[in-house]
Formats: sequence, structure tokens, C-alpha cells
Amino acid sequence: MAIVPNDISDVIEADRKSVWHHLIQHKPFESIDPRVMVEGKGMRVWDATGKEHLDAVSGGVWTVNVGYGRERIANAVRDQLLQMPYFAGSAGSIPGAKFAEKLTERMPGMTRVYYTNSGSEANEKAFKMIRQIAHKKYGGKKHKILFRERDYHGTTIACLSAGGQPERNAQYGPYTPGFVEVPHCLEYRAQVETENYGEWAANQIEEVILREGPDTVGGLCLEPVTAGGGVIVPPKGYWERVQEICEKYDILLHIDEVVCGVGRTGTWFGYQHYGIKPDFVTMAKGVASGYAAIACMVTTEKVFDMFKEDADDPMSYFRDISTFGGCTAGPAAALENLAIIEEEELLANTTAMGDRMIANLKALQEKHRVIGDVRGKGLFCGAELVADRATKEPADEKKVQAVVGDCMAQGVIVGATNRSLPGLNNTLCFSPALISTADDIDQITMAVDKALTKVFS
Repeated sequence: MAIVPNDISDVIEADRKSVWHHLIQHKPFESIDPRVMVEGKGMRVWDATGKEHLDAVSGGVWTVNVGYGRERIANAVRDQLLQMPYFAGSAGSIPGAKFAEKLTERMPGMTRVYYTNSGSEANEKAFKMIRQIAHKKYGGKKHKILFRERDYHGTTIACLSAGGQPERNAQYGPYTPGFVEVPHCLEYRAQVETENYGEWAANQIEEVILREGPDTVGGLCLEPVTAGGGVIVPPKGYWERVQEICEKYDILLHIDEVVCGVGRTGTWFGYQHYGIKPDFVTMAKGVASGYAAIACMVTTEKVFDMFKEDADDPMSYFRDISTFGGCTAGPAAALENLAIIEEEELLANTTAMGDRMIANLKALQEKHRVIGDVRGKGLFCGAELVADRATKEPADEKKVQAVVGDCMAQGVIVGATNRSLPGLNNTLCFSPALISTADDIDQITMAVDKALTKVFS
């Protein structure tokens, strides 16, 4: 299918003149046109020139999980907006109540949904709850929040303070105090040689806790699979040990599922691969597949009860609001999104197509020595490019971006780690929609094959 767009030169000029795009240097737009996406259907998108692209990054940032053009979601949003578009989160709504119930049914042990404006804000809510619990129970002392090197939790100053990506954080300090970094768990770039690297990496968290003082540490925030820091799947034994450590030191475990949540890894949530029991789970991107803005912070009844222990204390409850957490379009879209995933058995498809993508990437690894490591979970995969396999010297970032550019020229949109870690922005990232077919996966990896041959030959 190809579209023949109307003349939208006025739109392109308005974009060039008035829009500040995300994550991009605008100097080139003085001489070239900014990219404007016009239409999407299924796995494909078309830009203002009419060129078709296979989208292997689900809207650029791992969001459009059920693909483009879902009329039933659009209709649900339209109908809800006409009935009741918004009321502040101090009151409930029909879709808000229904979605919260259906969501927690898929998250055993989690019972309460707090609606927010964005993934960053969802994480902020968990941080604030941990801090308030510190004041309510520990005289404010148990306020520190641990985060992991390479993980990313959002764009606000507090979220950057909990972000393990130095380049993304650079020039935005000073940061919020009380956030403490723990080492990453990427076995490919192991910090020591040991038989059980997963357990060793988790033990480094305990070392930080002991250094800081267990009576000062209130929370630990981790991604189930590190996303923008390089698509890192924690090694065997890691998560079990993390759970033990949190229980040992009475530390609240916060799992950031903004990327992995709602099917991306082949389960409803990434943490469910590992049998762990979080105290907070945050989510955003795939919750409604981008059809409406929605983000959630989900917690347990145990945490919820801490904020209603003393009704006579005017400071005891969670004194917080997110303006657009009161929008009803988000949960209306999210309900349809859940239904589509279940009716079309997309979790199973994600697992099967993820296995195919990993197999295809490993075949490319045999052909191209520039691929040092292939990793992933479900339809969230990465291929780390290196200049030398023996030393694991990272590939030149300009060449990594040239691979992305060549794939784009072929009509396939892939991603790469971007301004995250100095010298380590060298991982190609793949997160096609959960509706991907075998032909889609093969087209993606064939484009990568051609691009690697061209850039590194």
C-alpha cells in the first residue's frame, strides 16, 4: 500500500518554524526538511513524501504495541470523550475503575492503580511514596532510593537523579539528593570473572546498602530489562537475589515497566518472568499503545494502607495529584488495548516472534564480526556492535548511527542507544509491534544485514 499525500508543504514549513522536536539536533533543518509522519497501518508508517517504512521501534520509543490503525480503540476514545472527557483524579470514572480492575487482575499481589501524566511522573509518585513512608515510619531517615547504572527512569530532575545514563543526565544538574547508584548487571561486559554473575551483580546492591547504611535506604528502583541503556536482560539468579536483599533490609522494590509493561517481553509485565513480588510497578508507553496518553503507578494493599492509618492526621494521606491523570481517554483506550492483546493472543506471538528475531540476529552474528552480543526478551531485542570481538571495544557511534540510517533508507526503522553512556552508544535496538509476523521479522533483519555489510565492509 502506498499513500499519495496532499501537498503538505505548509505543514512541513510550520514544523520547521514552530516545533521543537525531541532528542534531535535541529541545525540540519535549516537546509533539509524535518521528518513528518502522516499515516500508519498495522506495522507500516508513511512519511510526508509518501515513503513506506516498516516500523521496528513501535513509534520510535517502544509504544505502539498493537500496531497502527486500530479503529476499535479510536472509537472507544471518541465515545468516552463525548460521555465524560475529564474529571480530576479526586473522583473516579467508569473507564478508570474498569481498567484498574482488569489491570490488577493480571498483576497478582498488586491492588491499587494511581493514574498519572507520564512514565516519568509515575516513577516520581513511587519516589514520593517511599519518601513519605520514610517520614511516617522512620523519622525521615530511610529516604534513600537506589537505582542501577544504565537504567533510565524519566526526564524530570528527580528521575534523572535516579538515572544511570551519564550522557542523558549531563548538563541538567545539580540533581535531587538521596539517590544512590548501584552497578549494572550486563554479563557481556562483566566487571569480574565469576561462575554466577547474576548473583554477584545482585550482591553488589547489598554492598551499596551496607555502605550507605540499611537504616537509610528505603527503595530500590530497577527496570526488569534495561531499555535505553542497551537492552540488558539480567543474568540467571539476579532477580531472586535482589528480592532476598530487599526483604532482608526492609527495602521497597520498585519495578519500572514503562518500556517492558503490557506485553513487550511476552508476559504482561517483564518482572513476571522472574517470580518476584514488587511493591511498586510503573508503566506508560504500551498501556494504550499510544492511542491516548496514560501512565500508572500500581502498588500493593500493604503500601496503600500506610496512607490511611490515621484519618485524623491531615498530613497522613498521599497529598498528590496529576492533572491529566483524570483524563478518561487513556483508560478507555487501555481497556481496548488489553482486549486486543488477549483476543489476538499477542503474548504468545510476541514470544514466538521474539525467538525468531533472536535467532535471526544470532545468524547475523555468525556472518558479521561487528556483532559482539545478541540479547533480548520477547520483542525487545538488542545487538551490541563492537570494533573488536576479543577486546569488546565498542563500535564507533557514527557507524552505529550509519547502520540505523541505512536501514531507514531501505524503508525499515530501527533504533540504537542514543546519548546514554559515553562511548557505549553501540547497541542496535528492536521493538516491533506485538502483531509482527515472521515476514516482518525477516524484513527487519535482512535490512540490518545489508546495512552492516555496507557500513562495515
